[in-house]
Amino acid sequence: MKKTALSVFCILMTWVTNAQSDFSDLNVVAQAHRIVDTLASPYMCGRGYVDNGNLKAATYLNNKFKKLGLIPFGKSYEQKFEYPVNTYPTAYSVKINDELAKPGADYIVIPSTPTTNGTFSVVRFDRSILSDTMKVKEFFTHDYTNSFVMIDDSGATEKKEKEIWESLKSNPFKAKGIIYLCDKLTEETSETVADYATLNALRNSPFRYATSISIDIKNKLIASFPTQNLIGYIKGKVQPDSFIVFTAHYDHLGKMGSIYFPGANDNASGIAMLLSLARYYAEHSDSLRYSVAFMAFSGEEIALLGSKYYTEHPPFPLSKIRFLINMDIMGTGDEGITVVNGTIYDGAFKDLVKINDSQHLLKTVKLRGETANSDHYFFYKNHVPDFFIYTMGGIKAYHDIFDRRETLPLTKFDEVYKLLIQFTSDINQRKFK
Repeated sequence: MKKTALSVFCILMTWVTNAQSDFSDLNVVAQAHRIVDTLASPYMCGRGYVDNGNLKAATYLNNKFKKLGLIPFGKSYEQKFEYPVNTYPTAYSVKINDELAKPGADYIVIPSTPTTNGTFSVVRFDRSILSDTMKVKEFFTHDYTNSFVMIDDSGATEKKEKEIWESLKSNPFKAKGIIYLCDKLTEETSETVADYATLNALRNSPFRYATSISIDIKNKLIASFPTQNLIGYIKGKVQPDSFIVFTAHYDHLGKMGSIYFPGANDNASGIAMLLSLARYYAEHSDSLRYSVAFMAFSGEEIALLGSKYYTEHPPFPLSKIRFLINMDIMGTGDEGITVVNGTIYDGAFKDLVKINDSQHLLKTVKLRGETANSDHYFFYKNHVPDFFIYTMGGIKAYHDIFDRRETLPLTKFDEVYKLLIQFTSDINQRKFK
C-alpha cells in the first residue's frame, strides 16, 4: 500500500512539474491549447474587470515573459494606465412573465445599463407600427417612463430600414428600458452609464412573448480602472535599435453577474500565437538582424485604449518599427486568413501570398484594406507599417459565452505560425520594402 501510494505521489509530482513548465516537450499546437485553456478558464473570469480577471491574466503573462527571457523596456514589462468602465460585480436576475430568463443564453445586459430594480410592463414596437405613420405618431404620444419598449425588427432587409431600427436603440421613447430582439447575442463594454437599461434578447427566447419584465441589476462604475500592457523584446544582432513587432490583446469582456465571457478565440488564441513566436525567437535569437518586440495589450475591448496609450507613450520611437503584425482571433483558419492593410502594404502582402503558395499552408490569404477594429489601428495612424491578421472559418462564437476553450479547434494554428516565422525572416533579410 505504501509503495503504491508513493508511486502515485511521484506520478502526480511529475505531472505538476510538467504543468508548471513552459511545456518545452510539447509541439506548437499543444502548447497553444495549454495557453488558451489557462487564459479562457473560469479562474481568469474573462480577463476583465470583476474578480481581478484582468490582473490575473497580466500576472500570468508577466511570468511567461520572464521564463522566456524577454528583455523589458525599463524596470518591468508593465506599462500601467487607467480608464473608466462600467461593471456588474454581483449576480442579477431578469424574469419575463414571471419566468426566469437565462443570462448569456436568452439575453445579455448591455453594459451601459444603470442599476435597475422593479417590475415593468413591456410594450412592443414592430414593423406593423413602423410601417404606419399614424400608429408611429400614436405610439410616441404615450408615457413609457415606467415601461420597457421591446423593439422587434423581424423582416427588415433594406439598409435604410435597418438604420432606422438601429437608431431606436438610443431610446427615443424615453422608456425605463429597451429590449432589442436579435438573432445573436454579442456583448460589449462601456465607459459610461446611461439613464435607461438595455437588454439584447434572442428572438426565439421567452422575451418574444413578453408582457412584463422583473429586473434586479446593480452596476458599479469604476472611474479609473487600473490595468497594464505587457511589453518585452529579444535583442537583434545587427540593428538592435530597429524592431519587428508582434502584438495581441489579452483582455476580454470579463464577468457580468453570474456569467463570464471566456474569450478563447478572442483573444486567448492571439496571445497563444504571441507566446509561441516569443518562444521561437528566444531559441533562435542568433538569426535576428533586428530586435523583435512582443506587446500584449489591455483595453482593446474598450475602444483600443491599450494600444492607443502605447502609441502616445512609446518606450522607443515608433519610427524604429520596421513592421508590426497584430494577431487577433487565431483559433480557426479553415478558410484561411484575412490581412487588414494588405492593400496598403502591397509588397509585404505579396510576400505573404508567395510564402503561403510555396509552402501550401492555408486555403487563402485574403486581401483587405484599412480598418479601425483592432490594435494595429493607432500604429497605422502613426505611420507604422503593419498588418492585422485574423483567421477565417470554423466556429462563429464571438463576444458571447460560447467562445470557449473546449470548442476552439486551433485548426490552422501551426500553419499560421510557420507563415509568420517565414514572413519575419523575409523582413530580417530585407526582401521587400
